[in-house]
Amino acid sequence: MAERILVALSGGVDSAVAALLLRRAGYDVAGAYMKNWINEEGIIGHCPWEQDIADARAVAAHLGIGFEVVNLMREYRARVVEYLLSGYEQGFTPNPDVMCNREVKFGVFRDWACAQGFAAVATGHYARREDRPGGPALLEGVDPGKDQTYFLALLRPEQLADARFPVGHLTKPELRQVAREAGLPNADKRDSQGICFIGQVRMADFLRAHVPDAPGPIVRAADGREVGQHQGLHYYTLGQRRGIGVPSNTDHRAYVVVGKRAADRALLVAFDEPAAPGLFHATARIEGLSWLAEPVTVAGPLEGRVRHRDPRVALEFLPLGDGSAEVRFAEPQRGLAPGQILALYAGERLLGGGIFA
Repeated sequence: MAERILVALSGGVDSAVAALLLRRAGYDVAGAYMKNWINEEGIIGHCPWEQDIADARAVAAHLGIGFEVVNLMREYRARVVEYLLSGYEQGFTPNPDVMCNREVKFGVFRDWACAQGFAAVATGHYARREDRPGGPALLEGVDPGKDQTYFLALLRPEQLADARFPVGHLTKPELRQVAREAGLPNADKRDSQGICFIGQVRMADFLRAHVPDAPGPIVRAADGREVGQHQGLHYYTLGQRRGIGVPSNTDHRAYVVVGKRAADRALLVAFDEPAAPGLFHATARIEGLSWLAEPVTVAGPLEGRVRHRDPRVALEFLPLGDGSAEVRFAEPQRGLAPGQILALYAGERLLGGGIFA
């Protein structure tokens, strides 16, 4: 009997092609749309969930597979939205997409799929899962501009065991071509942008609607001089250059965020240059380590990705034995904000990840 796989159909072309390829490979495939957020307040951005459901349903009909909508709104709010808001309120820069993958797509949605008798959950992530003697390995997608392994860095081994990534061997143009040749109804649909499942919403607008403003001074880190006022530290992250609200000086040197001071809610800024205090870090502490296979328990060289679109960089990994580690970068890294994710690699293989403390 063919393995039963539930595809998380988002309404986009990536997950549609994932379902198509699994169907062609002879699997018993069904599709489901995760209804996680509908912007009930109607006050921010655009959440095209109704159109996405219609597109996902049309794909399922075209492929001749079953389809349903799974309501995970309560779980999504508790596990992703509250994590996001709580993090920003504490001055961190959390990553909702990483948490959505661990807690929702391969968390409660996977649990629901297993309860319905499915053996695995598939998504349209640009990543490759490879079965090996010691267990499955997760490799970068072949398209370096679309690789999404960074967003899967906090998955657990049992989640990877039940995950399938059918499109990771394709580049985006190749995937579009497959969709067009198959006549998929959403073959030319534009890629979605914005917060995971919330839609095309600027983070600042989302925070403004859910976190009260807490004004404070904007202070130059070098000399303590106040150069402006801000409406809340949660609107800013380390390394940010745009939208600070303080003009450049007469030499056209722009300010960059280099820190936050909780005691007086001060936003610390400096001129954007290599010598800016607090902007570059050669070492960092990582907490909440999560591994896709065997944990790395001895010190040694690894590679890390500090942001989704950044290249992998060399580092020395020093485990501390309590789910945390120190990392020493071969080259100092810019704007490492508490709450952001460090994805850890051995070459193209994603090993796991942790959260900057």
